[in-house]
Amino acid sequence: MKAVFIPFYKAFYDEVINMLDQLEIRGFTFWEEVQGRGSETGEPHYGTHAWPTLNSAIITIIPDEKVDALLDAVRQLDATAPQQGIRAFVLPVERMV
Repeated sequence: MKAVFIPFYKAFYDEVINMLDQLEIRGFTFWEEVQGRGSETGEPHYGTHAWPTLNSAIITIIPDEKVDALLDAVRQLDATAPQQGIRAFVLPVERMV
């Protein structure tokens, strides 16, 4: 099992949910408003007067065999608006209850 943490530009919400639905990934936890900026490119999303946009984030725990398809879908969505941004970080899940 893997945990995939996906921070994304808020406007991508519907696309991210559709992506999970298409890949038959049901379970996730969603944070509506998170702040951040990319490590190399992209605009800051701080929710301030100077940088008014915000990000959201989802984490999902999925079987290893679904990871590549999810990362490919994230990569494709990112290509549609690279300055707004979406990323995916894969972490091992050692145990869960």
